[in-house]
Amino acid sequence: MAGNARAQLGHKEVGWREDKPKPRPGDLIEIFRIGYEHWAIYVEDDCVVHLAPPSEEFEAGSITSVFSNRAVVKYSRLEDVLHGCSWKVNNKLDGTYLPLPVDKIIQRTKKMINKIVQYSLIEGNCEHFVNDLRYGVPRSQQVEHVLMEGAKAAGAVLSAVVDSIRPKPATA
Repeated sequence: MAGNARAQLGHKEVGWREDKPKPRPGDLIEIFRIGYEHWAIYVEDDCVVHLAPPSEEFEAGSITSVFSNRAVVKYSRLEDVLHGCSWKVNNKLDGTYLPLPVDKIIQRTKKMINKIVQYSLIEGNCEHFVNDLRYGVPRSQQVEHVLMEGAKAAGAVLSAVVDSIRPKPATA
């Protein structure tokens, strides 16, 4: 059924368009925030599970929340997690890891709702969390990319330092 027909029937869906298929249970949702990506896992009925700061003083998914060392696992409407940001289904590690069976993903995900978990930007962020639920592997390519770029920059600095202290050949 076309999007306009859905709207005329009063069927409210969160940002579903002809070019964006509705997520299926167990799908990973990548949300594009300013400067970083927030991740959630689709469960059912336009709802997702994601990590949020345990304190109400920070808006869920805000960049300020990365300074907390704890997070609460929230069950929320996707629309409430988006905060107006764009998103896409992104099961990007399906080619690397075999996803767990959907019923197991959903079971594991629902068991986590309302739990407070350790949060670390480097070792346990929202991307680690959803990849662990889908694949059983806590991995964050966002962090891996930043660390790799940092290593390249450090290598370039070290190379420049070594080059600057290397004896230069005497000129006549």
